[in-house]
Amino acid sequence: MRHLVSGRKLNRSASHRRAMLSNLAVSILDKERVTTTLAKAKEVRGVVERMITYGKKGDLHARRLAACRINDGEVLKKLFDDIAPGYRERNGGYTRVLKTEDRKGDCAPMAIIELVGRGHNDAVRKKGGAAPKKKSAKPKAASPAVLADKATEPVAAEPVEAVDTADTDTAPDGRENQ
Repeated sequence: MRHLVSGRKLNRSASHRRAMLSNLAVSILDKERVTTTLAKAKEVRGVVERMITYGKKGDLHARRLAACRINDGEVLKKLFDDIAPGYRERNGGYTRVLKTEDRKGDCAPMAIIELVGRGHNDAVRKKGGAAPKKKSAKPKAASPAVLADKATEPVAAEPVEAVDTADTDTAPDGRENQ
């Protein structure tokens, strides 16, 4: 029975799992959007949210607790100076997990985990990305007032020239004369 057993093993030892989740959390905080497997994304979500909560507290103890999981000094500085102040008014829910297409090689379910509200507004789940729609080459319809003005203008009739078909080697329907 699995009563009160939380967390995914992810087919790794405890030390490997902790190191992998720390590295993945650093990547998410650094790049603000990472593509990984669905199980890893769901598991690292708690780590990233805890780090942002430490960043919101901002005291020395919180900085040291975050430094236990974040091994990069630049990312730690970014967390406390840039990312966490942006979430002052938000009570949790700092990350978003978006399911994407399965991985081609082993058909593993893939997901994108990103920080909420950090400027990623494109549609990532649509196939082909968020390419802007192309405008059609059809001309826009003219308004009825413009059409009425054109209808009242006199149309000049051009004289039609007569075509002499006797001098040519082809018939009027395009076939050669024999």
